This record gives sequence, structure tokens and C-alpha cells, in this order.
Amino acid sequence: MSKNTYIRIPHNAYVLVGDGRKALFLRNEGNELTPRLKTEQVFVNDNPPTRDQGSDQPGRTYASVGARRSSMEQADWHTIEEQRFARTIADTLETLARNKKIPGFIIAAPPRTLAELRQSLNGSVKQRIIAELDKDFTGHPVDEIEKHLTAA
Repeated sequence: MSKNTYIRIPHNAYVLVGDGRKALFLRNEGNELTPRLKTEQVFVNDNPPTRDQGSDQPGRTYASVGARRSSMEQADWHTIEEQRFARTIADTLETLARNKKIPGFIIAAPPRTLAELRQSLNGSVKQRIIAELDKDFTGHPVDEIEKHLTAA
């Protein structure tokens, strides 16, 4: 999406702002011309680095013939947790799409999180996506997020 594109956020549309650790679900209480985002839900995921999550050294495997040994690659627990968190966010979007009359979704997330979400979303949510932005707004206040999304 180009820098000068104006995103129209319909009344009651949801804006998801997230990364691998935090997700904000914002609903537009205003209209397309003057959006007024209100926080509906906040998810926070305590996801420390892999070095703090794993407790053992990677495993070793032995060849069936001979005395050769190989080490196993250590699991990247941080990435696994980010993928699980993306699935949780996708499940929440699916529930919203199923249970409420929502005109659409705008998703703003860093590229990696956006890719994880795309893989996790079902068709009913994908059909309602109005815009995707590969930006990380999770540390911004809601009024700044509004300005970023609606700046012409």
C-alpha cells in the first residue's frame, strides 16, 4: 500500500494492530470520513527469547551403522510461540466474523507477523480484509494509529 493511500474504515470495522507479542483489536465507532477507534480487546503474549525457553541442549542421534553421531537442531521456541499467537489472533478474527456483522478488517502488523496471520486465516476472514499494512503500530497510542491509517 502506498504511503499516500487513504484507508476508508467503515463504521464497526475492526482494525487489528499486532506483532508476535501483542495484538490490539480496535473497532471504528466513527464513520469512514472521521474514524474513532475504540479498543475492544488486547492480547499480550509473554514470549521470551528461545535461549530463555529451552532448558536442555539439542538432542543427538546415532547412525544405525557405525559410530557416527549427529546433533539435532535446537527448536526455535520463540518462533513456535509467535506462530501459536498468530493462530490465536486468527481464531479471534474468525469468531468475530462469524458472530458479529462486521463490514471488514484492516490488519497492520510487521511483515513476519502478517505472513503468519495470512497462513492462519480462513476464507471468511480473508474475504473481509479491506487493507493490510506491513507496519508495526503496537507501541503507538490509538489516536496515532488513527492518524497513520487515515493520513492522506
